[in-house]
Amino acid sequence: MIASEHLLIEKEAKEIRIHKDTHGNVISNGDTVTLIKDQKVKSSSLVIRGGTKIKKICLIDGNQDINCKVDGKSPFLKSEYMKRV
Repeated sequence: MIASEHLLIEKEAKEIRIHKDTHGNVISNGDTVTLIKDQKVKSSSLVIRGGTKIKKICLIDGNQDINCKVDGKSPFLKSEYMKRV
C-alpha cells in the first residue's frame, strides 16, 4: 500500500457521519420521524407543523441533514428538530 492510498483511506473514514435525532437516537435512510417544532422551508411559504409524521427520509451531508417529501414538496430539514418514531 502506498502512503498516499493510506491517507486517502483515513480521510474517507473520517468523513462518515452519523445522523442523530433530538434524543440522540441514530436515524437512517427510510426511517419515519416526527417533527418536534414548526419548521419554515427556505425560499417557500411552506411551514411544516410540529407533530407532522414524515416517512421514508433520505439522509444527506451538509447543513440540512434530511431530504423528505411533505405536501408534494421536497424540503431539506435538520435532524435536530425530529424524533424517531
